[in-house]
Amino acid sequence: MISLKTPLSESDVAKLKVGDIVYLSGIVVTARDRAHERALKDGKFPVDIRGGVIFHAGPVVKKEDGRWRIVAIGPTTSSRMNPVEAEFIKKFGVGGIIGKAGMSREVADAMENKAVYLAMTGGCAAIAANAVKNVIAVYWLDLGIPEAVWVLDVSRLGPLIVGIDSHGSSLYEKVNKKVRENIAGITQIIF
Repeated sequence: MISLKTPLSESDVAKLKVGDIVYLSGIVVTARDRAHERALKDGKFPVDIRGGVIFHAGPVVKKEDGRWRIVAIGPTTSSRMNPVEAEFIKKFGVGGIIGKAGMSREVADAMENKAVYLAMTGGCAAIAANAVKNVIAVYWLDLGIPEAVWVLDVSRLGPLIVGIDSHGSSLYEKVNKKVRENIAGITQIIF
């Protein structure tokens, strides 16, 4: 297990390998489809995300005594951001992405020597909310609560599995290759 604090340094990113288990503390910022699209269209993101970690998530929130509280926060399927993520990484210098279900080869290539993809298990949104210690800020609420940019202070968010490392390795590609090999073997036996 590896414990890291955001923002991630180049050495933090470089030492991570596919399959490593990571727990994150520090600032994590949510960003989904519409936030990515707005940032790229406008050429700016509401917070400096260089070396930072974005979380593909649309949290469930509650306002209490004038402050936001995260009730549940689970990963969104990251492949939804494939069309814009490579450009987003390059433009804003993201150090890490948290999500589920992986990302494309184009995005993995954009991560090379810069960023990692950290997979979170879906269905654990209530548990993950326990890692959120404070909502620091929220931007772009006009996009709706799930699409807004939430700036969160987290402590030991995880476990997260390195699904794509900064060396070009992808756990998803390895699994898909093995599945294709198994299907080919089964097909040969049947036919």
